[in-house]
Amino acid sequence: MKIWAHRGCSQRYPENTIMAFSKAMEIRGLTGIELDIQMTKDGEIVVIHDERVDRTTDGIGYVKDFTYAQIRELGIETGMDHKEKIPSINEVLDLMQEEWAAGLLLNIELKNSIVLYEGMEEKIYGLIAERNMQERIVYSSFYTFSLEKMRKLDTESSIGILDTRVSDCLYKKDGLSKINSAKIALHPFSKGMDLDKGRLHGQTVRAWFAGHLYPEESTGRKLDLNRLEEQGITDVFLNEPEVYLD
Repeated sequence: MKIWAHRGCSQRYPENTIMAFSKAMEIRGLTGIELDIQMTKDGEIVVIHDERVDRTTDGIGYVKDFTYAQIRELGIETGMDHKEKIPSINEVLDLMQEEWAAGLLLNIELKNSIVLYEGMEEKIYGLIAERNMQERIVYSSFYTFSLEKMRKLDTESSIGILDTRVSDCLYKKDGLSKINSAKIALHPFSKGMDLDKGRLHGQTVRAWFAGHLYPEESTGRKLDLNRLEEQGITDVFLNEPEVYLD
């Protein structure tokens, strides 16, 4: 089973922050890090899951209504003597630059199924291409049209199809395969495995879980990875990857 750090080590540290990503990079055997991107009012790509800043910062409002300078003024509580900030995608790429040679992957989820960020696909592709990181990237989204754009822009990076049921992921893959069948993975909800394992032979299946905290069990308990593997799941996105690998 391959393990990814979901929004970094996001159960012990603030999600989608430099702190959470730095801690994840210390874990030996980690397959990759997952994060979410949105865009500010002035077109900067920032790393945050929610369309609003309310839950994770001391601010109020939609990401799209802040300029980059304004969003950088918001604080994220750490429980320590300092606050984190919403990072730009460039900050995270700078942080991870030295890790590419070690094989660490980065899953970039484009959060554009609610707010349609114009030009997001072209902008993130440009940033990744400038760094020649395409082979280390997985682009995922619930918004199929966005994945189609990414597939046309970038044939080297991998695509992750997000949906609730694995059967729906597979259905969407058929459409994307008409563009380019290579490097397309299925990203279903862990409880949406509605196909027999035999139907998923040869597929990369990366599962996500319900609720804000991952795994679904309380801190200190582990998911039964063998049971998940028996269902055809090959990878899991976890908030506590350090519990499984350290």
